[in-house]
Amino acid sequence: MKHVETITLPHDLGDFTEIIDVRAPSEYVEDHLPGAINLPVLNDAEREQVGTLYNGDPFSARKMGAAMISNNAAKHLAEHFAEKDKSYAPLVYCWRGGMRSGSFAHILRSIGWRARIIDGGYKAFRKFVSDDLTSLFANPDFHLTVLGGPTGVAKTRMLHTLRAQGAQILDLEGLANHRGSVLGLTPDTTQCSQKHFETKLWHAVSQLDPNKRIFTEAESNRIGKLHCPPALWKKLGEGTVIELKMSTAQRAKFLLDDYPHFTEQPEHLKSLLERLTKLRGHEQVQQWHEQIDTGKWQEFVTSVLDDHYDLVYRRAGDEKSNYAIPTTTVELSSFTTEELTEVAQKLIQLKL
Repeated sequence: MKHVETITLPHDLGDFTEIIDVRAPSEYVEDHLPGAINLPVLNDAEREQVGTLYNGDPFSARKMGAAMISNNAAKHLAEHFAEKDKSYAPLVYCWRGGMRSGSFAHILRSIGWRARIIDGGYKAFRKFVSDDLTSLFANPDFHLTVLGGPTGVAKTRMLHTLRAQGAQILDLEGLANHRGSVLGLTPDTTQCSQKHFETKLWHAVSQLDPNKRIFTEAESNRIGKLHCPPALWKKLGEGTVIELKMSTAQRAKFLLDDYPHFTEQPEHLKSLLERLTKLRGHEQVQQWHEQIDTGKWQEFVTSVLDDHYDLVYRRAGDEKSNYAIPTTTVELSSFTTEELTEVAQKLIQLKL
């Protein structure tokens, strides 16, 4: 495949009209380059079939694979590429930059498009992301301003308000698709793989200006099933902490506002609470179930705060915490848009 142009990472991915992942769908779902689309030249079943044959008869496997790649490529050409003009210049990649991406790029180049492949394929990209993420966080100019405080003080909403006011943010819960607690997974949603979380994290961090303030939210080392890479965890611990405070009554109201699925899907909520039985006891969990069944939502959320989340928060404070002592404390009387906006503007101007 010497006649197919290759690029070596790092490289500006914006140079390409489109980024095409030709791996099987399961490989693409696990992780892929930012913005890449999936046009598999071998689906999962075909890839397994070719791989099994290759172990005993490599020559026959290559023939079978070539026929399958040709058939799938013809389908993609008739559908996805039908309207592409002469200026189309895609980046194509597979696992190691071998047969799948090379074959497909060769077909595209024979038509007249400047298709290029990644030297080393996805495997090289994965190594680059891991190394570059560590390097980005190691930059001494890269500093995080961390919003801390117990559950329900509107940290995430404050983070989004800061972004709306022009501040830079790193939304870790948004990248992880999880609110960071036992009740933090929204119904009918899933978290991505650890690899794809790290790719999204790298993509987000690489677009931030380290010479300007970057706000983020205090997280545990794990966000749902995902964990913070060591370099990120270390950088969070070095950040300047601003603690947000709000009355328990307002925090309970906020959680009901911020987690509408509590009241919309009570059975899902009850199933999540079952996970706390070992920690809080059957009697406490049963009380929460009864409050849910009778619609005593304010009482339920207040109890969850008092009898679970605040206990966890205090224990974390008593133990050796990853985070620095807060340099500033901000009292919120409510979570109205007006108050959050006013506080966000003050935080942006705050001299730390």
